[in-house]
Amino acid sequence: MIRISRLALLAYVLAIVVVIADQGLKYWVLYVFNLPDRTTAQVLGPFWLSMVWNRGVSFGVFNSDADWTRWALSAFSLAVAGVLAVWAARARQTLLALALGFIMGGAVGNLIDRVRLGAVTDFLDFSRWHFPWVFNVADAAINIGAVLLIWDLFLAPRKRAGG
Repeated sequence: MIRISRLALLAYVLAIVVVIADQGLKYWVLYVFNLPDRTTAQVLGPFWLSMVWNRGVSFGVFNSDADWTRWALSAFSLAVAGVLAVWAARARQTLLALALGFIMGGAVGNLIDRVRLGAVTDFLDFSRWHFPWVFNVADAAINIGAVLLIWDLFLAPRKRAGG
């Protein structure tokens, strides 16, 4: 019987929640709201929905129409999620488990888009607040997870052994 720690379970459940939120909102944007036909739509003040097909990594870095990049980035996302799942199984701090869960969920959410659609669906647009990128829930989760991971690895106080 495989025994999963509470912290690993926390990371895995958070990853699943991120994937469901990401894919659910992408489904709504694509097929209910039909953003590809609208291109852009104002939501509230400077917050807009803008349709962007991202064939690169987060925020369009390494954007390419070449089909091999789609599969290379898909394989990379799958490998990252796998490594993080193993790391989560060994997590000993809540903050680390949360960080890994956010990043895993974001990686899998964008992986699903690459495999299913050929590109990642980006639509959250805050450019009117001078934020230059259009992104999605998975991208936000990856960035939140990265900040938590940096905090956990370098800035979080640790209990000293024997003290």
